Amino acid sequence: MIDTKLLKNEEKAIFALRALYNSYGYLPFKMSKFEEYDIYVRNKDFLVSDSVITFNDTNGKLLALKPDVTLSIIKNTTDEAGCKHKVYYNENVYRVSQRTNQFKEIMQAGLECIGDIDMYDIFESVYLAAKSLDTVSPDFVLDISHMGIISAVLDGASDNREFKKEAVKLIAQRNIHETVSLCKEYGIDESNTNKLCAFVNMYGSFDDVLPKLEEICTDERAIKELSDLKLLCSLIDKTEYKNNIRIDFSVMNDMNYYNGIVFKGFLNGISEGVLSGGRYDKLVQRMGRKSGAIGFALYLDLLEELDTEKKLYDVDVLVIYDNDTDISSVNDKVKELTDKGLYVSVQKSIPKKLRYKEILYLCKEGN
Repeated sequence: MIDTKLLKNEEKAIFALRALYNSYGYLPFKMSKFEEYDIYVRNKDFLVSDSVITFNDTNGKLLALKPDVTLSIIKNTTDEAGCKHKVYYNENVYRVSQRTNQFKEIMQAGLECIGDIDMYDIFESVYLAAKSLDTVSPDFVLDISHMGIISAVLDGASDNREFKKEAVKLIAQRNIHETVSLCKEYGIDESNTNKLCAFVNMYGSFDDVLPKLEEICTDERAIKELSDLKLLCSLIDKTEYKNNIRIDFSVMNDMNYYNGIVFKGFLNGISEGVLSGGRYDKLVQRMGRKSGAIGFALYLDLLEELDTEKKLYDVDVLVIYDNDTDISSVNDKVKELTDKGLYVSVQKSIPKKLRYKEILYLCKEGN
C-alpha cells in the first residue's frame, strides 16, 4: 500500500483523478513522447505556444516532442454515429514556459469526449472539471463562458475577422476603454458597442449574469446559444458545486477552434489558472472529422505552488552502527521501529544534510 504522506500534490492528484475518470467510463489513453511534426504545423494556432522541439527520425522524418495531447487523441479516434470516444490521460508535454521563456516539461492530466456529443456530455465535462479541482482542494473556482454567444453578438456587429479577433482579446483582458476605441475604429454602431462592452463586466453567479445576457442576446442565433447556457446552468445548480462555478466572459478561447462552452479553473494559493477546457468542434472538423468534442486539462506541475506543511524531518530515527555491530541486531531494531510506522535511515556516520528527529547509536557513540 502506498503511503500518501510521501506523495507530492501532483502525485496524489494523479491517483485520485485516475479513479474519478474511470468511474465515469473514460478509458486511459497513452501516447509516445513524440509525434509527427506535421500535425502541429497544421494546427499551430491551437497550441499554447508555437515553439516546438523537433528532431529527425532515423528515416529522415521530422518529429516533435509533443506540446499537446488533444491533437493526438483526435488523430487516433474515428467518427462513429451515435457513439462517443471518452478517454483520459496523464502525460508530459513540452512547451515554452511563460515565466522563464525556456522549454519546460509540463505534467498534465485531463480527459476528452469526442463524437456525437450533446448537453449531457457538456455538463459531464464541466462537472468532472469541478470535481477534478475538488480532488486537489475544496477551495476552488471554475469560471465558464460561451464562445457561441460572443460569436453570435460579434457576427451581428461586424463581418470583419480582424475586428472580431481584437474584440475577443480586449474582452478577455477586461479592457472596456480599448473595446470602445476599437468599435469606433471599425464603425460599430452604438447598440452593438454597448453589447460588446457589457461582456467586459460580465462576471458573477448564474442569477446575476443570465438576466444581463438576456438583454444582449436579441437575435435568433444568440437566443439559441443562451438557451443552451441556461440549460447547463440549471444542471449545475443541482450539483454540490453550484457555488463554485461562475460565469465569466473574460474566459475566452480562439474562435477558429472553440464554438461553445469554455472554462477555466483556479485554486486558492496558486497565482494562475490550473485547469482549462471547452468545446472544440471546429478543431475536429478542421482535421477532417464530423464529430463534436469537449475536454479539459489540469496542469499538475502548478500544484507545487500550493501551501503545504513543510516536513521538519527527512526521517524519524537515524540509526548509527559500525563494523563491529552485529548486523542481526541492526535488522531487529530497524524492524521494531518501522513496525511502529517510523521512518528510519541506517548509516555509519551522520549525513550532513539529513534531517532527523532522533538518533540511535548501535555502537559506541562517536565511532
